[in-house]
Amino acid sequence: MILTLIAGGVGASASGLLNTESGGYLLCVNSKTKNVTYPGTQKCPKDTKQLVVGMRGPAGLNGENGKDGAEGQKGEQGTIGAAGAAGAAGAAGAAGLPGGSGPPGGSGPPGATGATGGSGATGGSGATGATGATGASSVKITEQSICGSGGTDLCKIGSIGPGGGFIFFVDNYDQYTGFNYLEAAPQSCEGTKAWSTDVNNSLSAATGWAAKKVGVGQANTTAMLTERALLSGGRAVDTTGAAYFADTLASGVPGGCVTSKTDWFLGSIGEMELVWTNLQGIGAFSVSTTAYWSSTEKEASVAFYKDFVQGTTSWNNKTGVISVRPIRAF
Repeated sequence: MILTLIAGGVGASASGLLNTESGGYLLCVNSKTKNVTYPGTQKCPKDTKQLVVGMRGPAGLNGENGKDGAEGQKGEQGTIGAAGAAGAAGAAGAAGLPGGSGPPGGSGPPGATGATGGSGATGGSGATGATGATGASSVKITEQSICGSGGTDLCKIGSIGPGGGFIFFVDNYDQYTGFNYLEAAPQSCEGTKAWSTDVNNSLSAATGWAAKKVGVGQANTTAMLTERALLSGGRAVDTTGAAYFADTLASGVPGGCVTSKTDWFLGSIGEMELVWTNLQGIGAFSVSTTAYWSSTEKEASVAFYKDFVQGTTSWNNKTGVISVRPIRAF
């Protein structure tokens, strides 16, 4: 009956009115008549019993998590939205700090040459300087009258020297001491000889860089003759070699040689280089054998020679027989 009342008129008249602290509805039941009234307050009249309906009970315990549901189907890919309209230009930023100095630019092309200025006025003549000291009396090397048959010709490359040969070097700058000219013997005084018959002994005085230079041919020749004479066993000077041939060159030795000088020697490789360089086409040098011995040794068994056709410098076994053209210095 109470439930009916609640669901009926009382429930309708009391709908939405909560009048208890627990959140339920307070109804008053008359003990005698069993009538149920809704007092609209939180207290019932005397001779009635209180009945609270709809009171909220305490929260229940959390239930167990349910099982994961099946994975839903993958949705279709959405279409790309249209590009939005460009936003309005932002306000200009503050000016940046000045940049560092750039590298220097390349040089520009030369400017056009300016017009020539007018000639300045001629300055006055300066005072005459003091007279310098008198130098020592000397004669220029090219003015010495010792070349040529008449004794008055200047010494020039290719001119005939006092020995009847050809001048191939003039020391115009006084580079060398002891001589001013180098002369190659005439063609009639040329011979063919081996450098030496000794291929076992090296000549220290005629070997190395110093033995190649201009001005040492005489010393090299002397070393060749001296070494040969002092060999163990007391053998005599080699009278068949190039050094002996040059050292003993005089008129009639060999037959047909015409010269009035006896101070000939075998030129160093540096001196034979000058003969080839400065007497090109002069002096009737042999083109059949092409090679001319020098007095410069390379090592115990070989010595240097100059090829007068190819212009090359090379070396050969000392026992090889090639051309010899003596030279002299004066």
